[in-house]
Amino acid sequence: MDTGGKHRKGGGFREPRGKVRGRIVDTKVLAEVRERLRHLPRQRDLLIEALHKLQDAKGHLSAAHLVALAEEYRLSHTEVYEVATFYHHFDVVKEGEAPPPLLTVRVCDSVSCAMAGAAGLIDALQQSLGNGIRLQPVPCVGRCQHAPVAVVGQNPVDEATPEAVQQTVASGITNPTLPDYQTYAQYRESGGYRCYQECLAGERTPEAVIEELKQAGLCGMGGAGFPASTKWEIVRGFEGPRLLALNIDEGEPGTFKDRFCMETAPHRFLEGTLIAAWAVGIDSVYLYLRDEYAASREILTRELAALHADPPGALPDLHLRRGAGAYICGEESAMIESIEGKRGMPRLRPPYVAEVGLFGRPTLEHNLETLHWIPEILEKGGAWFASHGRNGRKGLRAFSVSGRVNTPGVHIAPAGITMHELIDEFCGGMQDGHVFYGYFPGGASGGILPASLGDVPLDFGTLQEYGSFIGSAAIVVLSQKDRARDLATNAMRFFRHESCGQCTPCRVGTAKAIPLMEKPCWDQSLLEELSQTMEDASICGLGQAAPNPIRTVVNYFPEEINSHGCLSD
Repeated sequence: MDTGGKHRKGGGFREPRGKVRGRIVDTKVLAEVRERLRHLPRQRDLLIEALHKLQDAKGHLSAAHLVALAEEYRLSHTEVYEVATFYHHFDVVKEGEAPPPLLTVRVCDSVSCAMAGAAGLIDALQQSLGNGIRLQPVPCVGRCQHAPVAVVGQNPVDEATPEAVQQTVASGITNPTLPDYQTYAQYRESGGYRCYQECLAGERTPEAVIEELKQAGLCGMGGAGFPASTKWEIVRGFEGPRLLALNIDEGEPGTFKDRFCMETAPHRFLEGTLIAAWAVGIDSVYLYLRDEYAASREILTRELAALHADPPGALPDLHLRRGAGAYICGEESAMIESIEGKRGMPRLRPPYVAEVGLFGRPTLEHNLETLHWIPEILEKGGAWFASHGRNGRKGLRAFSVSGRVNTPGVHIAPAGITMHELIDEFCGGMQDGHVFYGYFPGGASGGILPASLGDVPLDFGTLQEYGSFIGSAAIVVLSQKDRARDLATNAMRFFRHESCGQCTPCRVGTAKAIPLMEKPCWDQSLLEELSQTMEDASICGLGQAAPNPIRTVVNYFPEEINSHGCLSD
């Protein structure tokens, strides 16, 4: 039908736009993107790495850069935009908006830092920092033993004061100072990688190594506590190629043990990683590192280069991937989505990642601490590791301890130790003027238990009957000067901020809980109804565990809430 070159308004036709639909690529910007990414392969799974390179260079991500990046990676602009805006550490600047200041000062306001005065520090810095500096309150940065913590660029300021932050800003030093740690050469001199060489030489068999892990009773230290030996056997049972994804994205408020391992003896967990890859028949390993750990990233970059320059034997492919500020990526399937260059959305299961994981292949997923123990277990025997437990439990584990104790930090202690024992024997007792009042046994997700439960063994499976769990052993110690309900509300704000938004119970439930918890009177029946919905219907552990702080405060801290659900006088 001839329309005379016109589009009829009433017949489903539109007037011609007169321009190409979609966003036009700026050739100048495209050339800049290509220069910045000249050494980076154009693989879909490297999208987040590409975003980091652009932001590191420019301080933000402009709309024009996202369009050029989409062109370069043969992706839609929507795909690139949705990934860039999902992660907290990417500053996406829309058309017409001004870019952020070149320098950002971040102050942690999560549980341990809140207890140490983060709110006052933020108020003081708002008054004292000059123009051209952005101040951001942020969730836990993984340095809880040094609370309160500020980060100038990527340079952490421990036990931060306004004066110390201002001095750091004035110094112009925005990269962290590397701590002393055991280098590759030092590790080899001390006998490191001998176990791995024995495996490669046939002096150990995969079956024998797995049997040692069974005798040790080694479980996943990321929080789930699943037996490591069983996980290895399951993944070995699936047809290759198989992959290993190492989860170093510890974002639970109160935990910093993995950072401690990386910044003291990084090759212990790297050797454990190589042994796991050998035993399970894995050719490619992906190390997913929390973005806040800039010093750890530099250490791993250096030490992986040293490992490749003088390898103790054949190595699998080792890939270091950088997270981008998303607590949810500590969940194994969300981490896998992120490694693939996507938003860190948890997957529905089944299938489980052991069968259909990274790039659709059988995947062995582990926490760093789990693999950290493997060389020592093989050197000394599984029975040695198992002999260290207390109160009927087996093994050792790294406890991240912060709060009102004299010696916060990472303490290697027997599994099954009690809070009273941990405080007295490893943490130097309570601070002067502070009396043990309660504790988070497993970070924000584990809820808050009272001092009257300070003799319960700390291990997997020992705290569930009290509505709690040990998780990654992120211990935050409270005193009589703290309010459990205030810290529970702090934890819920963290969950709201970090919810990926995929499922309604978590996205809406965490947001609805906060105003209810901020009221002088808690509507306990409504909070419990909300908690039950989040627990029952959330896709992943974030939403399922979010009610724990609410329920434990209601159950164990009646001195803070009277019979009507109101604050006591």
